[in-house]
Amino acid sequence: MDRETIDVYETHSEAYESQRRPTFLGAAQRFGEQRPPGLAVDLGSGPGWYTAALGPPVLALDAAAAMLDRTRAVAPAALLVQADLAALPLRRASVAAAWARNTYVHLRAAQLPMALNDLHHAVAPGGPIELTLLGGEVEGRALFPTDDLPGRWFSTWTQTRLRDVVQGAGFSLQELEERENPTGEPGFTVRATRAVGLPDFVDADLHLLVCGLNPSTPSALAGVPYVSRGNRFWPAALAAGLVSRDRDPRHALSEHGVGFTDLVKRPTAQASALTRDEYRAGVDRLDRLCAWLEPQAVAVVGLAGWRAALDRTARPGWQDRGLGGRPVYVLPSTSGLNAATPPAALAEHLRNALGGT
Repeated sequence: MDRETIDVYETHSEAYESQRRPTFLGAAQRFGEQRPPGLAVDLGSGPGWYTAALGPPVLALDAAAAMLDRTRAVAPAALLVQADLAALPLRRASVAAAWARNTYVHLRAAQLPMALNDLHHAVAPGGPIELTLLGGEVEGRALFPTDDLPGRWFSTWTQTRLRDVVQGAGFSLQELEERENPTGEPGFTVRATRAVGLPDFVDADLHLLVCGLNPSTPSALAGVPYVSRGNRFWPAALAAGLVSRDRDPRHALSEHGVGFTDLVKRPTAQASALTRDEYRAGVDRLDRLCAWLEPQAVAVVGLAGWRAALDRTARPGWQDRGLGGRPVYVLPSTSGLNAATPPAALAEHLRNALGGT
């Protein structure tokens, strides 16, 4: 999370609380009444206005110690954690429900996919989330002339991009409600549930975005693309110098600028279960994702998938058709069932894709 923004809240926590009101208290109470049993988390608890309304047991998480001090006073039964929304210190599936009132707005827009990846990791399958964000097409400081606490970072979202990011992070979107904040700015309320799916591992400044056809069920359950031992992607990626750790997509992203997504986010046992409409929607989403994040190149894993989705006559290698204006390299499937392509050839394809960046 933006350090200058945290410092504003540390320094001006009393002013923040005195000049505002908990206008979403009714929504927090409804969320608390309807959520499943287990631990709820108030992500960015601020002065603790909504923490107790989420129902026990509840964890209040905030990056500013001053805000947690106030939460302790108004919600003494809550567990408290000082932590960053962009690096949640929560175990896999340890949270039953998550609430965040205008807190993810302080992340840079390109950070939101991985922040929601963290949230997907923490929330149990089927668990509800409710988040509020700001509407718009800009981000930065001093976005709002009437801001009484200047210096904070804000990101804003269009409906289409926010929908793409939430679904790309492995959530089943129930409702994306357009609304107006009490101060007049446009905003959205996201209501979604944590699906059994594989979230995107993406950020800005990608050297290569690796795109599969759709996740396998084992990958969706593990939260790791190409996780099956019979899949040869990771051995080929190691041999190609694309990554330096086996089956570690976070390390690949942070240390090598290699991201991961899928043409279709729904996991299936076999690709034959996918529909033409899913292919079409997936291509549209990838076009928007690549136009936004601008990876240097995209490596599509699975020639059959590319043929089914876009070009029935495609051959391995660089394609005439890109994604979001970015060049696309298609390589054969890395599945162990594709015995026609040896591991050394897969590694060479990945070297070619990386070399084109």
